[in-house]
Amino acid sequence: MTEQSLRFDDSAAYERLMGRWSRAVAPVFLDWLAPPSGARWLEIGCGTGVFTEVLLDRASPAAVSAIDPSKEQIEYASSQPAAQRADFQVADARVLPFPDCAFDIVVSALVINFIPDRPRALSEMRRVARKGGMVAGYIWDFAPELSPSGPMRQGMRRFGMDVPDLPGAHESSLGALISMFERAGFQEIASTSIDITVSFPDFESFWQAQTPSYAPTTKMIAAMQSADRERLMESVRAGLPLSPDGTIQYPARANAIKARVP
Repeated sequence: MTEQSLRFDDSAAYERLMGRWSRAVAPVFLDWLAPPSGARWLEIGCGTGVFTEVLLDRASPAAVSAIDPSKEQIEYASSQPAAQRADFQVADARVLPFPDCAFDIVVSALVINFIPDRPRALSEMRRVARKGGMVAGYIWDFAPELSPSGPMRQGMRRFGMDVPDLPGAHESSLGALISMFERAGFQEIASTSIDITVSFPDFESFWQAQTPSYAPTTKMIAAMQSADRERLMESVRAGLPLSPDGTIQYPARANAIKARVP
């Protein structure tokens, strides 16, 4: 799978997959970031606007602009309550439509690894942040399969399937993030890992969340014979921590980074 091939164009499916995870990790990240109130924010890759909502509720911003390359995601975010207090627009992280030094804080939640040209995007983030401003973000720890899709992908491998790598998975570690920000010329770089746990009421809700229409793995599953698909589901189920009442609860880890613009 190339880094350009994954398009998040089904907002409802994305919300089912990532919404609960995003709402769990965002407050922890913002507490660690400790941003000043009254800041001008730019969010890169806002998706359905989950992080935007948490930011508006917890960080007391003066203004928030949020961009995403997906028209469908921006349409969804613009229909949510956050749109009354934030400006959502379609834009490319590699060519930001903002003047130099326009923001106090530039942030990217669960997105950096999906940007095909990460050095260029970081250069743009640095350009639009003021001198002394902050650029920060977090991504799932993909390499050890500590993302929300980890149990699904591991179950597929146990079944003998060749699961495609996720975009940017090789650069999702703390060390890789730090190196990326160092090469971009940032200063006062700090990092941390955020561990969270999320629950699903049953296997059916877990499976529905894990099979969004845009995912390459979903297309692989859809192409299977029904008997093989049932066997795959049992393989995935066997690797999940099922409680006696049928609920599923498992952890994921996000690697976070923050830095100053020189």
